[in-house]
Amino acid sequence: MPGRINPPLPTRTRNHAKSLRQSRTDAEQALWYRLRAARLDGLKFRRQHPIPPYVADFYCAACKLVIELDGSQHDDQMDRERTRFFKARGLEVLRFWDNEVLQQMEAVIEAILRAAHDRTLTPTPLPEGEGLKSEEQ
Repeated sequence: MPGRINPPLPTRTRNHAKSLRQSRTDAEQALWYRLRAARLDGLKFRRQHPIPPYVADFYCAACKLVIELDGSQHDDQMDRERTRFFKARGLEVLRFWDNEVLQQMEAVIEAILRAAHDRTLTPTPLPEGEGLKSEEQ
């Protein structure tokens, strides 16, 4: 997007995201196959997307939706902390266990679609003098 300037990512976060993309779990690989290339209802997802200081497993910017997959390496306290962090930034967070993705993929996809379509984002108000008020004058 021309004209848009993103601040540089911290090197550590960027490198961590890159290494996670190269070493994904079976569940991440299976879900990514269903999410990539706008296969899921035209929604664009990113995998291992940096949201410093964390890296979200999957992220859809249009829906402000984070999807996290939890396996044996996750601990409840860290997961709660990450979820609080994402929610404080206005992001919806869905968490699934790896075995749910591998054994009940259709239920996982249905939950993602429901969350994506039920997400009501507050529109930015129009500047003063535009919209219905300006037409009434």
